[in-house]
Amino acid sequence: MKNGKLSRRSFIRNTSLAAGVVAAAGAKALALAPKEVTMVVKNGRIKQSVSKWCYGKLSLEEMCIACKNMGLKGIDLLGPADFPMLKKYGLECSIINTHGLGRGLNRKEQHADCLQKIKDAIDAGAEYGYPNVISFPGNRDGMPDDVGVENTVIALKQIASHAEKKKVNICLEYLNSKVNHPDYMFDNIKWGVEVCKRVGSERVKILYDIYHAQIMEGDIIRTIRQYKDYMGHYHTGGNPGRNEIDETQELYYPAIMRAIVETGYTGYVAHEFVPKKDPLTSLAAAAKICDV
Repeated sequence: MKNGKLSRRSFIRNTSLAAGVVAAAGAKALALAPKEVTMVVKNGRIKQSVSKWCYGKLSLEEMCIACKNMGLKGIDLLGPADFPMLKKYGLECSIINTHGLGRGLNRKEQHADCLQKIKDAIDAGAEYGYPNVISFPGNRDGMPDDVGVENTVIALKQIASHAEKKKVNICLEYLNSKVNHPDYMFDNIKWGVEVCKRVGSERVKILYDIYHAQIMEGDIIRTIRQYKDYMGHYHTGGNPGRNEIDETQELYYPAIMRAIVETGYTGYVAHEFVPKKDPLTSLAAAAKICDV
């Protein structure tokens, strides 16, 4: 998921602004330091988190301090080595890393490796009380979508009972195949819903990435309402560009967040945009926008 110099793919593989006073800093420094961030989340009807990979200049501890100060509850896409730091600041890993996204559950020869990584992540999540682990079907590589559904269902049925026992969700991520991830299989909502229906477990859900869904299908609010029972996690991001979720892009996040609240959803909405402006100022602004 490349954008400029930052890559979530490489990160996974290796493992009104009510933000506060803007410090007078040099061009290469962060304009807003983590300790200067102030509380922006007031309503708390949306439980917000953020993906660390989008903030490569900040250490995990700096990110924890900023999140805690502004009212975010967790950080996305980390692993067990990071959990003690999260615990120190009273935060959660809102969704835990597992296997890579290019070759995943749609291929039987990948099942053993992927399922072991999912199981390990579920066990770590259960130990710390964290709610979700991530998974991907992988790319098509010439495979028909219905075969991909069948193979993914076969895999998830092998691990679903373990997720149920440990009370941790497995969330398949919806990604676009038009801009960022050519040939990725789960690029339409019906594919993911079909997998969830056929697995038939309350612990197998969809990670609905709003940025990716906007590129592929749009109709975001109707989709959220129609398929609310299958949504286990959300990601934000501005389109076009996957940058700030402000007036520069075509998605109106206050209405989207209100729709999520109206469905009764109580899980996480994680910010996964790559800031073009000062990182923490932009994150604080996004948190305020989504605090409906």
